[in-house]
Amino acid sequence: MISFPQNPANIPPSISLHNTRILCNTLESSASMAAVKGSVDEFLNICSHSGDSAYSALRSLLERLENPETRTEARVFLSHLQKKLDSDRDLSQHCLDTYHFQIQDIYLDRNEGYQNRKKLTMMVIPSIFMPEDWSFTFYEGLNRHPDSIFKDKTVAELGCGNGWISIAIADKWLPSKVYGLDINPRAVKISWINLYLNAFDENGQPVYDAENKTLLDRVEFYESDLLSYCRDNHIELERIVGCIPQILNPNPDAMSKLITENASEEFLHDLSNYCALQGFVEDQFGLGLIARAVEEGIDVIKPMGIMIFNMGGRPGQGVCKRLFERRGLRVNKLWQTKILQASDTDISALVEIEKNNPHRFEFFMGLVGDRPICARTAWAFGKAGGRISHALSVYSCQLRHPNEVKKIFEFLKNGFHEISNSLDLSFEDDSVADEKIPFLAYLAGVLKDSSRFPYEPPTGNKRFRDLIASFMKTYHHVPLSADNVAIFPSRATAIENSLRLFTPRLAIVDEHLTRNLPRQWLTSLEIEQKKDDKTSVDGITVIEAPRQSDLMIELIKKLRPQVVVTGIAQFEAVTSSAFEHLLRVTKEIGSRLFIDISDQFELSSLPSSIGVLKYLARTSLPSHAAIICGLLRNQVYTDLEVAFVISEEQTIFDALTRSVELLQGNTALISQYYYGCLFHELLSFQLPDRRQPAEREAEDAEASDNDMIGFSSSAISVLSQAELSVRVTETPSLLHMDVDQIFLPTPTPVKAAIFESFARQNVTESECDVTPSLRQFIKNAYNLSVEHNAEFIYADFPLSLFNKLVLCCIEEGGSLCMPAGSNGNYISAAKFLNANIVSIPTQAEDGFKLTEKQLTSVLEQLETVRKPWVYISGPTINPTGLLYSNEEMKSLLAVCARYGARVIIDTSFSGIEFNSRGWDGWNLDASLAGLTGNSAFSMCLLGGLFNKLPTGGLAYGFLVLKPGFLADSFRGSFSVLNKPHSTIRYTAKKLLELEEQKGDLTGAAQGQEKLLGARLKRLKETLENCGWEVIEARGGVSVIAKPCAYLGKKIKLEEDGSTWEIMLDGTNIREAMLRATGLCINGASWTGIPDYCRFTLALEDGDFDRALDCIVKFKEFIK
Repeated sequence: MISFPQNPANIPPSISLHNTRILCNTLESSASMAAVKGSVDEFLNICSHSGDSAYSALRSLLERLENPETRTEARVFLSHLQKKLDSDRDLSQHCLDTYHFQIQDIYLDRNEGYQNRKKLTMMVIPSIFMPEDWSFTFYEGLNRHPDSIFKDKTVAELGCGNGWISIAIADKWLPSKVYGLDINPRAVKISWINLYLNAFDENGQPVYDAENKTLLDRVEFYESDLLSYCRDNHIELERIVGCIPQILNPNPDAMSKLITENASEEFLHDLSNYCALQGFVEDQFGLGLIARAVEEGIDVIKPMGIMIFNMGGRPGQGVCKRLFERRGLRVNKLWQTKILQASDTDISALVEIEKNNPHRFEFFMGLVGDRPICARTAWAFGKAGGRISHALSVYSCQLRHPNEVKKIFEFLKNGFHEISNSLDLSFEDDSVADEKIPFLAYLAGVLKDSSRFPYEPPTGNKRFRDLIASFMKTYHHVPLSADNVAIFPSRATAIENSLRLFTPRLAIVDEHLTRNLPRQWLTSLEIEQKKDDKTSVDGITVIEAPRQSDLMIELIKKLRPQVVVTGIAQFEAVTSSAFEHLLRVTKEIGSRLFIDISDQFELSSLPSSIGVLKYLARTSLPSHAAIICGLLRNQVYTDLEVAFVISEEQTIFDALTRSVELLQGNTALISQYYYGCLFHELLSFQLPDRRQPAEREAEDAEASDNDMIGFSSSAISVLSQAELSVRVTETPSLLHMDVDQIFLPTPTPVKAAIFESFARQNVTESECDVTPSLRQFIKNAYNLSVEHNAEFIYADFPLSLFNKLVLCCIEEGGSLCMPAGSNGNYISAAKFLNANIVSIPTQAEDGFKLTEKQLTSVLEQLETVRKPWVYISGPTINPTGLLYSNEEMKSLLAVCARYGARVIIDTSFSGIEFNSRGWDGWNLDASLAGLTGNSAFSMCLLGGLFNKLPTGGLAYGFLVLKPGFLADSFRGSFSVLNKPHSTIRYTAKKLLELEEQKGDLTGAAQGQEKLLGARLKRLKETLENCGWEVIEARGGVSVIAKPCAYLGKKIKLEEDGSTWEIMLDGTNIREAMLRATGLCINGASWTGIPDYCRFTLALEDGDFDRALDCIVKFKEFIK
């Protein structure tokens, strides 16, 4: 390799830097004159002074080569210079030491270039990388590709050094353009000289190739940090080749110096031997620069492009291959050999890495050694005079899903570089890659393009439902629309909700589908309703049945159930006969039929035939039947589930979707995104509307639905009277101030955590275990120490956990005591489940808070309030936004302890306290300490992470049960619970850890509180100016107000040629506001406070402004 003179410029130390520059300028001027006169001896004399002098002389020569008028003369001069050096063997051998440059011939392989050119003539200087084993092996690897690989292609070479490989590629394969790139400015200048050396012959005449072009037409050299030149100039590449440093500099500070052509020769030469830390996980193996080059290459390479890199085998072949594979590239090893470790490269950095890392680098003793030794052993062997070698491989790689991988890395480079180290796109199974990579690209697009997660109706994401309907239409010829498809969190949820909706006295359920049903349903023996047993009216008895149509039908005929839930046996599933038989029998008996097709439904471009769907392709689904399908058969996540239900009976369809809203709240959006992406991939290549819609037979109307069981009495009451979400189809564009969801921008750490949860593979259970972090979170937020034997239960949404507690209350025969002014969704859900609800009065002078006096007056009524379960929303109260002080909470808990109540403290809506003056938070440990009273007293904590942490709408519910809160017999109520997927748990854990670190997420939370506080002032001012009486909130995302100026007044609206007129009161002002302005709020029937409506604050900026305009607009309607 290259040795450096002790004083390269040969300038006495006493000469100042200013004098050095004068000397260099003088030498450069003399060199220019020498080139003009053709004096080779004078040129060599100037070069002999120092490396800097030689470089200055060569730079002047390059200027003359670049000038067409002096180019021929300069090229002839180079010929004379080479002949002069070649004529004296001793001079030639020591030219680099004597004159600080060298001209040498590089002989190509047997496949000569145009005109049988067998060699390239190349110049080198000490400050750039010299052609040796590394680059020769690399070129051999390039030769392993077919000749067409570079033909007519746009190519970039990274770390081009003196440019010989770029020139050789252009000479042999005739690419359209080769960009030789190097961070060393001197290397770029010498590369241009070498280009002119080979583009023109000894007489200065251009050398033309078969296409009548010269190398000058095909090759260009530029100073560039990796691919920055191509990126900045929007150059799309088809081939990227690179032979760049793969060892960390033992002196990291050296790599931080400014890179200029006036830097020292040693520093510039080190750029070709060493690299700096790049911020990639591969830095620990010295491969960080390669990793950055690959990611930059993904950005600028065309979809079908190929990247080829030289890789030293020191980290091990597995590590080298993984660098490419985890970034979504298919890898092919073109060539491998062994080379001696360069003597001027210090491997001590690798020894340091081994000290703190179990990984061992791979070296060999000499070229013939076949047993690897570690870096420390190699270092010691080398220090003792031994020769060490390492493997050198040439890898060719190509993106396996180019457009999708490009989209992923485009997302990562925009503020998410840190999580790129977690990305793993290496898949042994192509089917897994075909599923996960497109989803990651879709998720990257969603997170990049959307500042927040949008409002999704309980029916399910509209895009997802459209995709399911399109899949049914395209692959199974079933003409459905999104209005026939309802989304559920899981198949088990869909079955349980359907049974609760009808509350049948007797249901027959396929034995494969009963595993998650409540235990009491499966153990009840009340097959017939007894006249004197009032409880059996709303009790459900489930009989298990075999999945075989003839046996199922025999049971149906004998037992005459009101609801049947079954799948179709595999051997009967291909034809529709078994399904048609079930349809006929259940209609004759008067049974509702729910058919499960989960086991037969395939997400495939060649799905198997399903008899049920064959029937639907030609006949409408009867009104008494519905189809249930759970989606679990993906290639990546065996536990990621979502389900859909198909019904063509509008009343049943609406009720089913309402059941999700009431019992679960919603379906996790990420699950819908995941399966939606799978459906999209299966539809993306299909031509839309290619087939005519199927003509279907009308349903046989012989039997009447009047003979069928209807909805339960509690369901009918809630569906007809409760204030539920507005169906999106009714109004195309709504503004939602009626949703307990945050639509503020999603902070970058949250987006990063969400993406990382899917980008990683082989995530351990401990990395998803949110319990330790949540235990600390609760301690910090509420000063509540959670015992290690306390039970943590998780769900997608807090509402579903609340409902499980309600079921436990019902099973115990308890009374659910809820303050007037509680969350309307929770009240409606409890009514739907037919709980014994006791309303605790609240007063306006107390801000509609629950007080010690009011709670005592209710709990002391032992005849009406048996086994009380007390619900308290706090510290922030939903919907008022007021706060319970620590003293208020302590007094309420004391009352509950006195009467032996079970207490549900719901913190789901707490965490945003934007006006906390005079409020010092809670100390539940102190409040619970020393409480005396009834031994039945116990407490549980219900909560969610979407308020305390600015999760951008990502939901996560938790329930902490103190020891003894639930009897073991109640636990069956928690059987069907949609627990957060591992990716969501991973995200939640990351966010809790970030919150504890008081970093960026804490700042985002404080910014969110400040924004909502400012919003409250604007909303309050607007409402008061429009005649509303506002109770000023101190936290949360909602505020309540009374429309004093509107009560008792008439409003008249013209709609589609008809007139809608009504006298306004607290119960109908919501509908009036919606009809008049498109703004959705909650009315008095939701808040539970006469005449008071609720407005939420956490809308997107533009939506919030438009909502304020709607409030003003409504005032104009009243006028």
